[in-house]
Formats: sequence, C-alpha cells, structure tokens
Amino acid sequence: MVTEMITDHGLSERRACGLLEITRRSFRREPAPDRNHELRERLRTLAEQRRRWGCPLLFRVLRREGWKINHKRVERLYREQDLSLRRRRRRKRLSHLRVERSLPNGTNQAWAMDFIHDSLWSGRRYRALAVIDQWSCESLAIEVDVSLTGERVKRVLERLRL
Repeated sequence: MVTEMITDHGLSERRACGLLEITRRSFRREPAPDRNHELRERLRTLAEQRRRWGCPLLFRVLRREGWKINHKRVERLYREQDLSLRRRRRRKRLSHLRVERSLPNGTNQAWAMDFIHDSLWSGRRYRALAVIDQWSCESLAIEVDVSLTGERVKRVLERLRL
C-alpha cells in the first residue's frame, strides 16, 4: 500500500508510512527466505507416496533420512500444507435377528417387564417393577419399594406363572 501511495499520489516514503502508521524500517525490511522450503517439498512427496501415513510416521522417515528437525516443526508444516488425514468413519453394524420374532396371538403368550425409578417430593427414591401382557396391554403386576432385589423379582414372576 505504501508503494501505491508513493506512485499514485506522489507522497514521500516518510509521509506514506506515517499515514499508514507503520515504521519505515518495517516497510523496507526484506522478508527472510523460507528455510523450510526443501523440507516442505520432501514432506509433500512423502505424504503423496504414502497416503495413509500420518505425521508421526513421516517425521520418523525424515529423521532416518538425516534431517535435523523437531517433531513440532514437522507437525506445523504438515498442518499448513493441509496434509492431515481424514478420519475414517466407522461403519455401523446392522443388528439382525437370528430368529424371527413371532407376534403374540392371544393373552399370556408374551410378557414385558420394566423397572421405573423416581423420587418423592421429600427426595426419597423409589423403584417400581411393572409386568404387562404384550397382547392385551394389561398390567399383570406392579411392585413398588425403595429397593427391589433379584430375589423379589423372581418371586413376582413365579407368582404370575402360577
């Protein structure tokens, strides 16, 4: 922008830098040469040859080739060149039933049970066991208590079986 102001508007370098609020020294400063150019090129060629190799593996290969480099430098260059591997999504395994489920045709062919837990207004917790018939949706048993043990559930189911 300073160069444009000097050529287009005929301003002095000092005046143009003053208007843009930059020092003349920073305007005149030559950018440092890219000392990572060769490393960038080698990293890119290695990444193209071995597409599934990530940054840590490429770093080890570069070190074996004799490069005196830090892993953080390689990671930065790897990221700047957008060489990061895309994460593969896991395929969802579809759960399939080994035996076809038969729908109940009448009462007492299939039951369902569920535990329900909640807390009272006072903060005390309680649990409830509900057993229903799947065909008629009739509630066969509801057992409510502060705790329901496996033995108690077993007794409820045996009582229903009889």
